Amino acid sequence: MERLVFAAAIGLGLSSAALAETDIRFTLGWKTQGSDAPFLLALDKGYFKEEGLNVTIDQGEGSAATVTRIMSGAYDAGFGDINAIIQNAATRPDETPVMVYQLWNKPPFTIVSKKETGIQTPADLVGKKLGGAQGTPTTRLVTVLSRLNQVDMDKLSIDNMAPNLQEPMLIKGDIDGALVFNITSWFNLVNNRQDPAKDYNWLNFGDFGLDLYSNGMMVSQKLIADNPEAVKGLVRAVNRAVIEIGQDPQAGVDAVIAYDNLAKPDLEKARMLFSYDKLITSDEMARIGLGDVDDARLTRSIDIVAEGYGLETKPEAERIFTRAFLPALADRTLVYTATE
Repeated sequence: MERLVFAAAIGLGLSSAALAETDIRFTLGWKTQGSDAPFLLALDKGYFKEEGLNVTIDQGEGSAATVTRIMSGAYDAGFGDINAIIQNAATRPDETPVMVYQLWNKPPFTIVSKKETGIQTPADLVGKKLGGAQGTPTTRLVTVLSRLNQVDMDKLSIDNMAPNLQEPMLIKGDIDGALVFNITSWFNLVNNRQDPAKDYNWLNFGDFGLDLYSNGMMVSQKLIADNPEAVKGLVRAVNRAVIEIGQDPQAGVDAVIAYDNLAKPDLEKARMLFSYDKLITSDEMARIGLGDVDDARLTRSIDIVAEGYGLETKPEAERIFTRAFLPALADRTLVYTATE
């Protein structure tokens, strides 16, 4: 019977890769956004299929939740925050996913404020009232930001609030600054008819000592052990899509709308380009290529996260990231001109 099935498949012109297609359950970091474009383009254009993968992509519940979703066994891979891997690996190292393609080379952790407040450096936070959502990396790591920049935390205040209240309270003047992700808050302000470039300052943690990595593609340890070739294919397909979008941004937008026709094309194109301009491209990325990390920087990142989250143990860097599945450096070069 197996021989007959195989012969029939050959007769229909099916490849052996198609016969051995691997199912991959993939979770995004949040609801559909332009920054998801590389994964959605790889799906829409069949790049996953070409690698012998049957990838199903679901919307997410937060970049940290990607880690717990994979740890639960509900998903094999996803787009999420490497710092959440560090946090969970401190207590459950054998269960946490591993980052295999570090997409966001720079962190989105930011304090946004109206320009009239004069907040441009950590020293300017003294005497100011901030609003932060409890448990988010920006809120948890502001203490490390303050220590590294010799700012007395007792001389500023932080009000706990739901994420959806941060921009409205900032606009009203109820708080001086909000502890946010820049790629989220920028477009929340746009949706509130604000001009985030003209009227707001952005104190980026990465500019003041917290040179952390952020979102990328992670996979379960089980997938790595059971099917390393599938992981290689997953990385190749996404890397191909990242590079293609750099040369043809409209292709990325089209893939986002193909996945979710309720997404706003202009807004999500702007968000996608923001991710390339502010989070993906950097001097380091140009040197080491897409998807990779600098080992010394990752080790420093683990120290920073351990301090900010009060971790009792620090996971080893090899538990957090592996470059074993990355294509050659020549195949991970991004040609992209930043937008202004």
